[in-house]
Amino acid sequence: MSPQVHQAKQAFGARLREIRKDANLSGRALAAATGLHVSKISRIEHANQSPSEDDIRRWCRACRVEDQALELIATLRGIEGMWLEWKRQLRGGLKRMQETFDRHHQRANVVRSYESIVVPGILQTAGYCEAVLRIAADFYGTDGDISAAVEARMNRQRFLYQSERRFLFVVEAWALRTIFGGVDVMLGQLDRLLAVATLPRVSLGVIPPGTVRRMWPGEGFFLFDDDLAVIETTSAEIKVTQPQEIRLFAEAFRRLQDEAVHGPEARALITETMRDLTEARHAWPTMMGDADGHG
Repeated sequence: MSPQVHQAKQAFGARLREIRKDANLSGRALAAATGLHVSKISRIEHANQSPSEDDIRRWCRACRVEDQALELIATLRGIEGMWLEWKRQLRGGLKRMQETFDRHHQRANVVRSYESIVVPGILQTAGYCEAVLRIAADFYGTDGDISAAVEARMNRQRFLYQSERRFLFVVEAWALRTIFGGVDVMLGQLDRLLAVATLPRVSLGVIPPGTVRRMWPGEGFFLFDDDLAVIETTSAEIKVTQPQEIRLFAEAFRRLQDEAVHGPEARALITETMRDLTEARHAWPTMMGDADGHG
C-alpha cells in the first residue's frame, strides 16, 4: 500500500474514533449497538481494516450522527478508488488509458486543469503528445501502441468544441519552455496554444516567471465539475471524490488562476517563448539539432 493511501486510511480511522468518543461510547458499547465485533472496531480505527458502507451507516446511527454518513461513505469510496497503479492501468495499453480519461470529460460541464511541467493533454499537438507518450512507454515498460494512443488523445479535442462545456487551464511558464520532441515540435505546440486561447469556451492562464507566489506550484491535476479530482504522479494516478478534498483542489485552482495572466498577456508570454526558442536554435544550431533528433 502506498504511504498516501495508508495516511488517508489512518485519518479516516481517527475520524471514526473521534465520532465514537464524542458520543461517549466505548468500543464495547459501540459493538453492542452496531453488531460489529469489538476487535473489528479496533482494526477499523487503527487503519488495519476497511469498514463496509453498511458498517459506516450503523456506526453513525449508533453515535447519533446519521447526517455525516453520506460524507463518510464518499470519503471511504475515495480512499478505495484514489490510488490506481500506473503499471496496472498500463496493462490495458496507452490507448485504453486515453479512452478511459475521455469518460471524465464526457460527463463534466466544467473542466479545470493545472499543469506545472507539461501542456495539458487535451491541448497537445500530435507531435508533442507522441514525444510525451514515448517517454511514458519507455519508463513504464508498456507496449508500444503509441500511434493509437496519440490518435485517441487527439480525438479528445472534440470536447473543446462540443456543447456548452467550459475549460479553464492554468500552466506554469516553465511548462512552455520544457522541451518535448525538439524545438520544432515545441514551436508547433506553442502555436497551437495561441489558437486554443481564442476559443470562446476556453480560458488559458499562464503564471509568469518571477511571480511572487501566493500558492505553491505542485503536481498537475484535473477537476471535473466539483465531483472528481485526478492527480497524476510518477507512480500512480490518484482519484479524489471526497467533497472536502475536492474543495481544497478547487481553492488551489482558484489561487493559481489568480496568479496567472490571461488574454493578450498570456499570448504575449507564449509568443515570447516562441521567439526565444527560435533565437536559441539559430544561436546553437548543433545543440538544437541534437535536441530535435537530427544530430
